[in-house]
Amino acid sequence: MLNTQKTQVLDCTIRDGGLVNNWDFSIDFVRDLYHYLNTAGVDVMEIGYKNSPKLVSTEGVGPWRFLDDHFLKEVIPNKQQTKLSAIVDIGRVDENDMLPCTESHLDMIRIACYLKDIDKAIKLNNTFKALGYETSVNIMAVSNAMEHDLSEALVKLNESSVDIAYIVDSYGSLYPRDIAYLVDKFSLQCPNKKLGIHAHNNLQLAYANTLTAIEKGIQYLDCSVYGMGRAAGNCPTELILGYLKDPQYEVKPVYEGIEKLMIPLRKKVEWGYIIPYTITGQLNEHPRSAMALRHSENKDRYKDFYDQLTTVETTLD
Repeated sequence: MLNTQKTQVLDCTIRDGGLVNNWDFSIDFVRDLYHYLNTAGVDVMEIGYKNSPKLVSTEGVGPWRFLDDHFLKEVIPNKQQTKLSAIVDIGRVDENDMLPCTESHLDMIRIACYLKDIDKAIKLNNTFKALGYETSVNIMAVSNAMEHDLSEALVKLNESSVDIAYIVDSYGSLYPRDIAYLVDKFSLQCPNKKLGIHAHNNLQLAYANTLTAIEKGIQYLDCSVYGMGRAAGNCPTELILGYLKDPQYEVKPVYEGIEKLMIPLRKKVEWGYIIPYTITGQLNEHPRSAMALRHSENKDRYKDFYDQLTTVETTLD
């Protein structure tokens, strides 16, 4: 596949990283991160979710879980070159809460869905496109997808108004050869769309998988500063910026952001390559069980956790 379009770097530190700390980022933190990303030439900053507080509990979570347009304009009063995006979940967003793009600080809305909800995602996408947003559909847990289901979904996406179709390695279980295969499949069955990659680092392959996607011609690259993201985290923004040759990108501001923002935060909350996340990645499972383990008194009982997930026999008390 020949990449004839410019690469787009999308940093999702606040959105995906919020899964680590319940989106408990201060306004100054988010504002400063936007400054560093903009200075580094990052194309898009995903600043949170646009889900509705009427549909999902707001207890114990920060405002980046339910972005309000007026609040967002207070946080980023002087929007610069770096665009802003938000993500929504099927069944958790009220379309009536969405302003037209011309009245919002948001430029892009991304829709996260499983294959079973692809029709709902396309319908929701039509609403966002009518409001003037750039859009994507992010097919989650693609490593668990049945071949025929994925093919049917890609054909539907190709015929839709969606701008970008995303390969999402939700469980961090894919290898470079898998990414190469999926990019070829997406390119063949969804030729009218731009493509994106969202990689998790359970097997320490998020960067390698993203590089494979770049070499295969994918345009949209998800990443996060210092790799902050759910469980094992994502492909680090600093690695991507250090790899790309486009003079638009400058990695040094991100290093400053890591020094000023991420190092202090990393002392308070945990993310990154840790053995329980490796185990769920190897088993192609959602990391929720590993996340629960890391919050228990048995957080470092790796062998027992492996046995728990791989023992065929189960007993009931």
